[in-house]
Amino acid sequence: FAFNVDDVVGHIVNPVLSFPDDEEQDGPEGCLSIPGVYVDTKRRQNVVARGFDQHGESIQLVGAGLMARCVQHETDHLDGVLFLDRLDPVRRLARDRQAGE
Repeated sequence: FAFNVDDVVGHIVNPVLSFPDDEEQDGPEGCLSIPGVYVDTKRRQNVVARGFDQHGESIQLVGAGLMARCVQHETDHLDGVLFLDRLDPVRRLARDRQAGE
């Protein structure tokens, strides 16, 4: 996937994520696949992504905050997961009620 977060532009192929700690963030997340839907979503605060560049060379991306959220979100897409799949039951119910209005 390609990314452009806080003026850091790049891409990573076949990322494998690890998390250096258990710290979490909780904030609004949306997706171009689901326009206009934004729901507070829990993600890890810090991430290390290991993968490859366009030449097949190994790379590592270390991210925190918004970059960590982006890396987790986009890696989920590669695994067939949408951010809505990450919602806890209370947030899923609130989202469903909002969608029914």
